[in-house]
Amino acid sequence: MASLEARDRKFFLKGKEIVLLSGAMHYFRIHPEYWKDRLLRLKACGLNCVETYMPWNKHEELPEKFNYEGFLNVRRYVQLAHELGLYVIIRPGPYICAEWDFGGLPGWLLRDPEMKVRTSYKPYLEAVDRYLKSVTEQLADLQMNKGGPIIAWQLENEYGSYEDDLQYKEFLRDKYRQYGVTELLFTSDNGTGIQRGDVPGELVTANFQEQEHGFLMFEYLKNVKQPDKPLMVMEFWTGWFDHWSEKHHIWPLEEFQKVLTWILQQGSSVNFYMFHGGTNFGFMNGANEGLGATNENTANPYQADVTSYDYDAPVAENGDLTPKFYKIRDIIKKLLPGQVSDKLPDPPAAIPSTCYGRLEVKEHLTFADILSKVQPLKTEKVLSQEMLDVHANAGQNHGFTLYRTKVGVANSVTIQDHPRDRAILYLNQKEVEVVDFLMKDHVTNLNSKAGENTLDILVENLSRVNYAEFKSPVLNNQRKGLVNDVLVDKEMVKKWEIFPLEFQEDFINSLDGLPWKPGKPEGNQPSMSRVELEITEPPQDTFINMKGWTKGVVFVNGFNLGRYWNIGPQETLYIPGPLLHEGKNNILIFEVHTPADSVAFDEKTNLGEPVIHSTELTASFKALVFTMKNSLRLGPWVWNFWKLWMK
Repeated sequence: MASLEARDRKFFLKGKEIVLLSGAMHYFRIHPEYWKDRLLRLKACGLNCVETYMPWNKHEELPEKFNYEGFLNVRRYVQLAHELGLYVIIRPGPYICAEWDFGGLPGWLLRDPEMKVRTSYKPYLEAVDRYLKSVTEQLADLQMNKGGPIIAWQLENEYGSYEDDLQYKEFLRDKYRQYGVTELLFTSDNGTGIQRGDVPGELVTANFQEQEHGFLMFEYLKNVKQPDKPLMVMEFWTGWFDHWSEKHHIWPLEEFQKVLTWILQQGSSVNFYMFHGGTNFGFMNGANEGLGATNENTANPYQADVTSYDYDAPVAENGDLTPKFYKIRDIIKKLLPGQVSDKLPDPPAAIPSTCYGRLEVKEHLTFADILSKVQPLKTEKVLSQEMLDVHANAGQNHGFTLYRTKVGVANSVTIQDHPRDRAILYLNQKEVEVVDFLMKDHVTNLNSKAGENTLDILVENLSRVNYAEFKSPVLNNQRKGLVNDVLVDKEMVKKWEIFPLEFQEDFINSLDGLPWKPGKPEGNQPSMSRVELEITEPPQDTFINMKGWTKGVVFVNGFNLGRYWNIGPQETLYIPGPLLHEGKNNILIFEVHTPADSVAFDEKTNLGEPVIHSTELTASFKALVFTMKNSLRLGPWVWNFWKLWMK
């Protein structure tokens, strides 16, 4: 029997009634040395549970090569939560969304040209089976009925918003049970997905931010879907995430506290998503679908997420406590006196951050220097990252790809389809044009002269889409790089050298052996700049301010900190103190355009100009909510309207 039971409209943990007060904190977005600090902050807020996703694409970055070390040591994270007296909710996927690259799915799945993710397509199920077996080998013995803290496992994620493949959902349930999961299983969905995402017999939970949406979802659960089960908001969105070129999204404290109060007054349990967001280190930020994501019929362009996942959460990206943290404490102590102690522990002291000042670029490598460390692939046509014969034919997952060919006299070059996601064209090492995800079949004037000319196309994978609408083909079309032929003067180019640039840590460290040149790079072409940060005392958190630079990636002692881009909103990148050490720290900056000659290390973050996040509700939607709230009897007609207006 599961330790956590959902019956009689309540939760019971080992027979005792409980309200689950949980916070989402993803171990893979937090430096491991800060796990305990962040969990103590969650506990000091009065919460009794921590929830985390698991990113399949990091745990199995290459097929059958699993990794549970360092940032990915989920077992240690769960054990640490147990030591601190917290329960744990695990959401392993295989799909997690999470504003994370490809929603946690591995890019190598797309090497199969017929791949149909999140369905009962056999090759996909075989890969999922292998992953779930590995996950349960790590965590099954940490379930509560075996003496551990894990009380619940999620089946997939917001599946009803994407598909309605019952065979797939039942496959997941059966595999969990086969591999030893004995605790409660549940699904979570938003909008009308709550009608399709459930697995028969398992708990259904809701995801929302606005009270109006929550009201309709709660009424549907209570009156139609599961009248005997307790309410649970598995994702009560505490803020929102940011795309490049937008402003920094916040959600006002007044609205947050109003909806939280209402949720608890309905007798519902709650999981704050996010309680602490952390950081999309490396190339792992997510994106939203649009034209450049290969769906021609969508109205919005492809939108990639920024590096920070601060989320305007109760605990900020660097661990600072925000007003939402204290408001949660006040509300749950007032409304749940039997569940929450009047005397909660004090949160840990704030982790100090410091200003290390402005440092000049000490030396640099040219793009040719960098490419000298890469073995190019020779092909007759361009190939997407996933189709490149690297990593034992598993393909390239992330980063940049350089496509190089030779041309004679030529007037134009055409990238057929859309580049995935941002291509810079160079003729003889001089930048000609940037072609991005909005520009289909774009023609670039070349005007090359007689003789042999080098045509380079550097393509950046800005991220695979992490969320797709119902029946959308987008997720199966997330191959990156160049996905169709390149034409020079309308003739297909049939001879290429392709350089995969994943910038993994061993590659970054190998650059030390190259002959670095003094000073900053010159010109408008890709380069690697080095800044030496010398620290004479125990290192502290800091924020690297990229104002004055254009676009690229920062590496701290070989660790991929993430992307910067001058279109904003984010201007600084968070550097956790544990990434630094006393003595000289190696800060490398891969800039794809024109570099600056210095960089600053600030004491405070700058995530950009704030804007209030809100979902505009139509007058018809508001009328439906009003009608339902004032109806003495919820007839079947109400749910027909609900299906329309919850979309």
